[in-house]
Amino acid sequence: MIHRECGVLKTTYEADMALYPLPIARWTVAALAVLFFLVIPLALHEYYLSIANLVWIAIIGALGLNILVGYTGQVSIGHGAFMSVGAYTAANFATRLDSPWPVNLLAGGLMAALIGAIVGIPSLRIKGLYLAIATLAGQLIIEWTINHVTWISGGVQASIAVPRPRLFGLEIASQREMYYFLLFFVVLAVVATLNLVRSRIGRAFIAIRDHDIAAEIIGIDIFRYKLLAFAISSFYAGVTGVLYTYYLGVANYEQFQIVTSIDYLAMIIIGGLGSVLGSIFGAMFITLLPIVIRYAMEGFGGLIFSPAAILNIIPNLRLILFGGLIIFFLVVEPEGLNRIWRNIRNYFRVWPFAY
Repeated sequence: MIHRECGVLKTTYEADMALYPLPIARWTVAALAVLFFLVIPLALHEYYLSIANLVWIAIIGALGLNILVGYTGQVSIGHGAFMSVGAYTAANFATRLDSPWPVNLLAGGLMAALIGAIVGIPSLRIKGLYLAIATLAGQLIIEWTINHVTWISGGVQASIAVPRPRLFGLEIASQREMYYFLLFFVVLAVVATLNLVRSRIGRAFIAIRDHDIAAEIIGIDIFRYKLLAFAISSFYAGVTGVLYTYYLGVANYEQFQIVTSIDYLAMIIIGGLGSVLGSIFGAMFITLLPIVIRYAMEGFGGLIFSPAAILNIIPNLRLILFGGLIIFFLVVEPEGLNRIWRNIRNYFRVWPFAY
């Protein structure tokens, strides 16, 4: 049957290492491509496309953090700071050098990778909670530096306006145009991450996560791969910051504070550590949760609370749900939404012949 492994024979290494070895998987990818590239952008209103755009940006950042935390086992609470490095690098390139957006995007990612590798140096000697505190210190240092160094950001509470990206001479201005622009980078990031974790580098990351001493004994260079994990993760974060800046049209440090780092940490915990699909699920869940809360409070809360009270309740309710969901998934399902999806998928793979 097309959705079972039985009867699907692999006779080459290429077939065994294929991203989608089963026919149903390839057909599913084709169906999703039609859905996301044709149906959704042409059928939805621009307001809903704006929400989808926020989800696309979040997916890229979540993938980067999951490479570091989920696949390599290095705890980080400084993801938002690396996003700000990429955002301000691109903003300065765009305003001072008037360089095109591909150059700004690459420069933002590379600068964030460099800073991320520097911040990751303590990971060679410490890990766990101590490493988390070290990355938190990096977050605070980068925040303070960007906010107070006038040459970088323009000063305290200042913002840098960034022109919209142009493609083939046309400005990407509408939500629909931005949807396609961001979706291209999401597909690129997903495919790159899937190939990374299947490569020699990805296997080294997983070995370090499972047991770093054993990994070093079998010949894995711990120094090199830990710094490489920080650099790759920070590159993703820098690209996320650049895309977020281009989407909003402005670079402001308030968009990348420690709350942002915690949000991305929640994405990969709820979605599932060490999983590309978990990063996607977590980014969608965390991005859509505040919107769902707002609609629910406006619909049902209006029967009990006044409009002013609802505006005060929504931010607090969001924080409460965030904390509760993180605790729930850590206790009940540590592998997150991805594990729940795998359980459902595995059930239907053998249904109705469970034996």
